[in-house]
Amino acid sequence: MHLILFFLFAGFCLAGAINLLLQSHPINSALSLIVVMTSLAVLYLLLGAEFLAAAQVIVYSGAIMVLFTFVVMLLNAGREERTMGSRTARSVGFPAVVAILGVIATVILKAQGLGVASLGDGLTSTEDLSRILFTELLLPFEVTSVLILIAILGAVALARHGHGDPDGDRERTATK
Repeated sequence: MHLILFFLFAGFCLAGAINLLLQSHPINSALSLIVVMTSLAVLYLLLGAEFLAAAQVIVYSGAIMVLFTFVVMLLNAGREERTMGSRTARSVGFPAVVAILGVIATVILKAQGLGVASLGDGLTSTEDLSRILFTELLLPFEVTSVLILIAILGAVALARHGHGDPDGDRERTATK
């Protein structure tokens, strides 16, 4: 049963990632990323990491993606111009992807003991994980949240007309 669920949600994860890349509208891309994050949470659950699965859903699928979606909607991005891509991307990118996939396939085919997995002896409890997160890793945790907040505020400031002054354009138009 675990193997079936793994392949099902791994497929959802891959399909969501591919859909994220193929979408032309930013809201659809953000929703595809939510599918990827939720599928990863289910994969964590299958591995027995309940806390990590819950944190994945709450933090990434819930909070961060809602903020990203809110910022994209706030920017009111219009329809993007479709291009056929650059010649460099086609001439270098596609052979590079084929080479990387070939290396990955070779490694997988030559791997010994594929499919054997076991849990380590030192399982970490939720209490141990939270103690480390909120003592030793508190500064990086808080710096990351501040950086995300600054990025959102910067995107909102850039989206406003008149470089941060929403009424600046209307006043100049009214005086002419």
